[in-house]
Amino acid sequence: MPKPLRTPSRAVPPWGVIPWDAVMAFGIGRLGLSPLAFWRATPRELAAAARGMNGESVGPAMGRATLAALGARFPDGG
Repeated sequence: MPKPLRTPSRAVPPWGVIPWDAVMAFGIGRLGLSPLAFWRATPRELAAAARGMNGESVGPAMGRATLAALGARFPDGG
């Protein structure tokens, strides 16, 4: 016999209620993501995009040497 489905909790999580209308307006409207791309994005990715749109930096820019090392490690093409 299959287990009965659990009733979702109505408790508010510690981070609060997610304002989905505002998040969707930002992701789909402002960033121009397709609905599929929006729903595949993680909350961390959407938050990083929001910080970037506000001009916040996530760290120092990558230097030429680091970029060259990454290009050698992960070359384009097959």
